[in-house]
Amino acid sequence: MKTLTFLRDNARWLGAGVLLTFLSSFGQTFFISIFAGDIREGFDLTHGQWGGIYSLGTTMSAIVMVWAGGLTDQFRVRGIGAIILALLTLACLSMALNPVWWLLPVVIFALRFTGQGMTSHIAVVAMARWFTATRGKALAVATLGFAAGEALLPLLFVALMVFIDWRTLWVLVSVIAFVGIPVLMLLLRRERTPQSHATTDQAFGMDARQWTRNQTLRHWLFWFMVPALLGPSAFNTAFFFHQVHFTEIKNVAHIELVALFPVFTSVGIISMILSGWALDKVGTARLIPYMQLPMVAAFLIFATANGIGAIAVGFVCLGITSGVNTTIPAAFWAEFYGTRHIGSIKAMAAAVMVFGSAIGPGITGLGIDMGLELDKQFIGVALYFVFSSVLMTIGIRRARPLLPLRTP
Repeated sequence: MKTLTFLRDNARWLGAGVLLTFLSSFGQTFFISIFAGDIREGFDLTHGQWGGIYSLGTTMSAIVMVWAGGLTDQFRVRGIGAIILALLTLACLSMALNPVWWLLPVVIFALRFTGQGMTSHIAVVAMARWFTATRGKALAVATLGFAAGEALLPLLFVALMVFIDWRTLWVLVSVIAFVGIPVLMLLLRRERTPQSHATTDQAFGMDARQWTRNQTLRHWLFWFMVPALLGPSAFNTAFFFHQVHFTEIKNVAHIELVALFPVFTSVGIISMILSGWALDKVGTARLIPYMQLPMVAAFLIFATANGIGAIAVGFVCLGITSGVNTTIPAAFWAEFYGTRHIGSIKAMAAAVMVFGSAIGPGITGLGIDMGLELDKQFIGVALYFVFSSVLMTIGIRRARPLLPLRTP
């Protein structure tokens, strides 16, 4: 009953979060990579060239995110959200109309910055700031948009590609993004801080302080967390980016792989909801060291799988961390560094993750061109996640005593 009351009382703000996270799909790798084969064929690109272009555009977006993400500390979601959705609309149209390969880095930059970067950043920062006592629950609900996009869009658009030219589909995508603008304005026409937010108090971080972005950047815990920020973004991105090539080396049909996306998403939703509930009960510190261990299993399975059944098991493991990764890291910054400057701090973390998504496809694409097959590379990826989990465990154990006491 408490959950239903929470949803009813805060439906307007939660709905805005779901809308933004869903529309961010159009700049996410899992969506763009659907068109990878057509893009490489249309512009006569190798795997390495396409990966390099994607990495360049994504790196540019990561650099700009460091500055632009801090705007969420200065402007209302209603205003900045509408502007970013308008830019996302133009970015989608650019993909549809672009005639030359050398403009692809600019198009990828626009899609990644407005979609993966700012649209999702605005949603997550809004939830972290608007909600205090129920932050985990709010993040879990709002980020259902990510899950909906992952479950529905790949299967739908792969099916549509049989009948409709890929460029025409990007025009359709731009229309969907544009329609999101009036919907967002309607949901937030009376934008205010929800009742669950403490209007007289802000959530403090370590040492009972409100940390600035520069202070966070100089703090040792941030650097213990950097490998964990980079990893999922880099290698989840690489996996979905090279999904067409992955199906070729595993000798399965692309539509078979895409049909597993709802499994991945369903597991992610369950994991996301459970982690949001657990965040409100026990806090970030007890959960975050373990969140990437399923990734170790996922990439070991992808490396050794010989059929669609084994790949499905890998998707389950991938989905567990994917769901957790939408709630726990976002709560981490608010819990350990406070909420006053959460937009700027989260923007810095988002830039690191966007940079990760830039280097993942580039490194793996180069490896493919050099003859190091993708499934062999995934063994190294699994070892990377062991390393990042060890660093998180050390960092959190040292930082946890510095947190303010949690109140019931």
